[in-house]
Amino acid sequence: MRYGADPQALLDWYDTHARDLPWRVSPRDRAAGERPNPYRVWLSEVMLQQTTVAAVRGYFERFTKLWPTVGDLAAAEDAKVMGEWAGLGYYARARNLLKCARVVVAEHGGRFPETRAGLRALPGIGPYTAAAIAAIAYDQPEVVVDGNVERVMARLHDIRTPLPMAKPELTAAAAALTPRRRPGDYAQAVMDLGATICTPKSPACGVCPWMGACAARMAGTASELPKKTAKAAKPVRLGYAYVAQRADGALLLERRPDRGLLGGMLGWPGSDWSVAPEPAPPVAAEWRMLEAEARHTFTHFHLRLRVCVADVGARVQPCRGEFRPRQEFRPSELPTVMRKVFDLAQGALENGC
Repeated sequence: MRYGADPQALLDWYDTHARDLPWRVSPRDRAAGERPNPYRVWLSEVMLQQTTVAAVRGYFERFTKLWPTVGDLAAAEDAKVMGEWAGLGYYARARNLLKCARVVVAEHGGRFPETRAGLRALPGIGPYTAAAIAAIAYDQPEVVVDGNVERVMARLHDIRTPLPMAKPELTAAAAALTPRRRPGDYAQAVMDLGATICTPKSPACGVCPWMGACAARMAGTASELPKKTAKAAKPVRLGYAYVAQRADGALLLERRPDRGLLGGMLGWPGSDWSVAPEPAPPVAAEWRMLEAEARHTFTHFHLRLRVCVADVGARVQPCRGEFRPRQEFRPSELPTVMRKVFDLAQGALENGC
């Protein structure tokens, strides 16, 4: 094994230092015979895609309280699930969550497949997520490689090839270390090592269980790795968002199409998002454009929305969207960018347009 890295040394460290996470079975409880719940493992892994543990924790606890089993989630209303997901981002995950839950119930009797191949066949489960569920929930010796694992492997082996080109090399390094004994705990141990000790900045090499085996520490390159190919600057897109309020306080909202950005989410009617968007008010009214913009960054672009507000009559008929009574409106059901629009519009609506 290259540089003498010992999986057992990492497992010994994990037994003492494992993070306390609501979806995880602790090493002590696992040793006592408790097995991970595949539903909770799956739900956490989907939520954690491109999202931090800190951001996910509250959502996970709320979801598992509302829908304790995969059957409960499969039977949930789409709008309710999308509303509870609001703010977590990458909304295709929520749509695939429902699709997957319903397939598990309809085609697998409410039990998740135990193999990576079986899991991979489910909606919304890619190679990483399938490997993680198979390893953590079913103790299959699968290779689990997330950003934390890539960083640990790059440093452990002093791999200087920049990401993303380095992915095959880093995966091979991770595969060489994956043990057949306790592979689920081992997968979580490497992730915990990257999250708590082998951190992106200022790694705590002095307390690392693999300190003596780390080639980058010996070469003095640990803080520089993994190297990454420079990303192109994100373009800026513009748009209009329209917040209309009736005299009874009802607000004009629309649910976005299932496909596309923010698919299936509740939001304010608006224009296209482009370099030169065309105004597209959803109803004839005296619209007032606010001075401040709602700004938000997506994966591939920055968005700047001009916010327009208006008071409208009780009998007005919008060309799209529908009015929701104010007492039924929950800003928490809005995705983050739409919540930013409401935060700007709220003061103008309360003070009269």
